[in-house]
Order: sequence, then C-alpha cells, then structure tokens
Amino acid sequence: MYVPAHFSADESAVRELLTHHRAADLVTATADGLAATTLPFLYDPDGGPHGTLLAHLARNNDQWRQPVLGEALVILRGPDAYVSPSWYATKAEHGRVVPTWNYVVVHAYGELLVHDDPTWVGALVRRLTDQHEAGRPHPWSVDDAPEGFVTGQLRAIVGVELRISRLEAKWKLSQNRSAADVDGVITGLRATGQDATATAMDRTRPTR
Repeated sequence: MYVPAHFSADESAVRELLTHHRAADLVTATADGLAATTLPFLYDPDGGPHGTLLAHLARNNDQWRQPVLGEALVILRGPDAYVSPSWYATKAEHGRVVPTWNYVVVHAYGELLVHDDPTWVGALVRRLTDQHEAGRPHPWSVDDAPEGFVTGQLRAIVGVELRISRLEAKWKLSQNRSAADVDGVITGLRATGQDATATAMDRTRPTR
C-alpha cells in the first residue's frame, strides 16, 4: 500500500483499529485465483509480535479449504467519506482544488491457519459475541440459545486465524491540507452526517 509520510499512523491508532473495527475482508490467493470473504474479526494482541486476527467462515465457503499461496491479507477499515472541494478555504483563493476521499485502513498480512475444531470455534464465538454485546442494556449470550441448536450451528462453521507478520496502515485525513482547509472539511462532513470521519480528522489534524 502506498503511504506518504503525512498519512502514516502511530502504533496506538493502529492497535485501536485492530481492536475496534467493522467487518473486514479476508483475501487469499489460491491456485484458482483470488478469494475474498467479509467477516467480523477478533484481535488477540498476545498471539505473536503483531498479534492474531480470529474469525469463522461457513463450512460451505470453499475459501478455507483452498491452500493459500503466500501470505493471506485482512483489510480492516475505519471511517471514510467523500471530500468535496467546495469545503476547502483555498477554493475561494485560487480554485485549484479537486475532490478526494478520506479514509482509515489497515492491511494485516500473515499466515492463515484453519481450526476445524468445535471447541476452538465455540470459544471464539463466545468471545466475539461478548465483545459486540458489551454495553447493551440486555446483552445476549450464547447460553441464551438452546444447547443443541448452538452445537448444530458450530458444526456449520470453521475457524480461521491470521498470525500477523506485518502491518500497513494509512490514515488519509487531509493532513496535507492547510488548517483552514481541514476546518472546512470537518465542518462539511459534520453537516452531511459524516461525524465519524470528521472526528478522526480532528484527532489527527496537524499541530497548529
């Protein structure tokens, strides 16, 4: 991934996205070509130098059966939004502005392991559920479902583990623009309901 210096991210920001992200894309190269599946991942920071990403696929999804050529890739995304050139203060000064897209992304590469083991998968499902149910007034638990039903569901999925060997991260949030342009974009984003991207920009804005 091309990452200009002004769009690089510090380790704490990368760790935050690895821990709290939306569904991510597992991409593998196989003898039959590229395969990709969108999955919720659980980040385990203790799984190695860069940690591990854990998920599960439907047993009927052939991606887990296909040997991976080289490293697997998981693409994790943070907030993103279109940026209108009309929001830039410099538009009124010289007009030399164009549209762009602001976004936050991490590419995690590594060895992909398959866990065709109901005990392993069951523990992962509980951890994933607990993470996403946390903070709800009445959090749902795996134990709320009948045991036989849960057992049948676990037979229908297979676990995967990405042992992260390297990370590439890009926080493209107008850091290359003037303070006035950044202010204009943040205002424009908030006015159009893109608060998450505006907040990310505010956190990474260049020091005035």
